[in-house]
Amino acid sequence: MKKVRIADQAVCPIGFGTWTFGDKTQIRETEIQALRTGIEHGVEVIDTAEMYGNGASERAVAEAIAPYNREDLFIISKVLPENASKKKLVTSLDGSLRRLKTDYLDHYLLHWQGSVPLEETVEALEQERLKGKIKSWGVSNLDTAELNVVLQAKGGEQCTSNQVRYNLGDRGIEYDLRPFMRERKIPLIAYAPVAKGDKLGANFTENKLLNEIAANHQCDVFQLLLAWCIRDGETIAIPQSGNPQHVLANVKAAEIILTRDELEAIDQVYPKPTRKQSLALW
Repeated sequence: MKKVRIADQAVCPIGFGTWTFGDKTQIRETEIQALRTGIEHGVEVIDTAEMYGNGASERAVAEAIAPYNREDLFIISKVLPENASKKKLVTSLDGSLRRLKTDYLDHYLLHWQGSVPLEETVEALEQERLKGKIKSWGVSNLDTAELNVVLQAKGGEQCTSNQVRYNLGDRGIEYDLRPFMRERKIPLIAYAPVAKGDKLGANFTENKLLNEIAANHQCDVFQLLLAWCIRDGETIAIPQSGNPQHVLANVKAAEIILTRDELEAIDQVYPKPTRKQSLALW
């Protein structure tokens, strides 16, 4: 398994998304076991946010990671855009640290762009990085023009990721955003990499070609979608699952190497974008 470099660290390309993690008390223990299964089989990147369940996700993550060495994990959280000012960001960050029961975040993201100028958010993020409360920072849901504003801001060169929706059915970023990021060596964190369990309308699990390629690799279509998502060695996929067996299958997807012929065949069915497209969200 080839690891991906982010913020000068090498991590497993399959992480763990936690959008609804901790929302339902009746499945909380199963979700915690799912995350622990992932950690025990190589997952390092755990992605959460202050918005998720109004902090419930961060609290559940804290419980799940308690038995493990904090230094072995790469914890990401996100600040809401209305809290991304110089005045408010530190309060949001301290709240996330408190809920996660940790002294620092490995990575802290602006969740999406709001009314606070991006330059101000960059300044606020840099202040916390220099204090040591965050080891690194990035952004989320920013398209090419907005990401360029971040990079041009004072301290913007410290931006070390952009998290956006990316899967075989949402390839729009390949037209300009992904090349822009690759040129500047900014890794992609891909959310909804299996199209929310194939619920975004592409019907991947019914596609003949995908099923044939999956059978060739002795995997299922969801594992194939993850392998495709991380194929460039510069992408971290953060699928979400509260099922320990599904999490284990997700991690194993990092070992699948698709051939050039397979990738070209997939491109014929799910073609690359030929024009600028709006950034897919949520």
